[in-house]
Amino acid sequence: MSNATQTGPNPTAERKPVDLAAEFLDRSTPLSRVRNALHRYPALSPALVLVIAVIVFGIISPRFFLANNLSLITQQVAVVGTLAIAQTLIILTAGIDLSVGAMMVMATMVIAQTATQNNVPAPLALLLGLVVGLAAGTLNGLLVTRLKLPPFIVTLGTLNIFVALNLLYSHSASVVGQDLPNLITATGNTFKIGGIGITYGVVTMLILYVIMAFIMSKTAWGRHVYAVGDDKESARLAGIRVNRVLLSVYIAAGAIVAVAAWIQIGRADAASPNAGVDLNLDSITAVVIGGTSLFGGRGTIWGSLLGALIVGIFRNGLALAGLDVLYQTLAVGVLIIVAVALDQWIRKVRK
Repeated sequence: MSNATQTGPNPTAERKPVDLAAEFLDRSTPLSRVRNALHRYPALSPALVLVIAVIVFGIISPRFFLANNLSLITQQVAVVGTLAIAQTLIILTAGIDLSVGAMMVMATMVIAQTATQNNVPAPLALLLGLVVGLAAGTLNGLLVTRLKLPPFIVTLGTLNIFVALNLLYSHSASVVGQDLPNLITATGNTFKIGGIGITYGVVTMLILYVIMAFIMSKTAWGRHVYAVGDDKESARLAGIRVNRVLLSVYIAAGAIVAVAAWIQIGRADAASPNAGVDLNLDSITAVVIGGTSLFGGRGTIWGSLLGALIVGIFRNGLALAGLDVLYQTLAVGVLIIVAVALDQWIRKVRK
């Protein structure tokens, strides 16, 4: 009898424990799964927006896909896209830089005027522009790390300082391309791929994206930047020298801004102290639309390129549609608000 009892079926032994967590996850809505995907792949949403924008504007205007128009879009994106790399590094650390446009213009004037008025060789003039970018980035970084000032306030102040220094140095005078050495305007030279004119400035921008994307994903420095942006205190407890990382980010951003200055000179075939000061806002727009969180710690370098392309395509497409430039600015403003709202929504995802 006892043997029969032991060898008979035991319903209790066969019953599997209920995994309440798994059962809860199984009940996740399609919307929550979308949010999880966007959290895991920050560049996904800007990629979808870019594809939709291309299709819509291609339907609205048959001129959108013309080779000349596509070439114009890439040239317009080159400068903003380069500045967006610098802006991405800073925003990933939960900071922001309102001075990148003014830094770039100041570097362009130093490059142009030293080459034309001081007869400095073109390579040395470009090197001096790099020094200006590094110095400006170092100043911002020191004010943030040493004086513990908020990046917004620091860069708002240095924005005005750089604008004033630029006007004082240049005497508000522009330098035209015909007076500049060929090396300095070389980024404006074009070659054709499939009938589309591509400038060397666009190539330079793409090379920068490849380099920075590799650094951010494959090096310890890149991981430290993300860690500092996600939680400074946790990063410090993990042994990361937070202030050193922050300072290095601002210095790296300054170097990238100097490269953007070279691209800007080639793009405009001139150097003007009044051109591009507002590009700081465009760079922030590209980064935010590209999926990088304003709260730091989340985003990708490639997402910022997508954001820059979205801004360029929206401006170009609306212009081809015959809308006034005010509506182009309105559209970009709406994109910013939507992108920030989407970021807030994505940040509520379960960790």
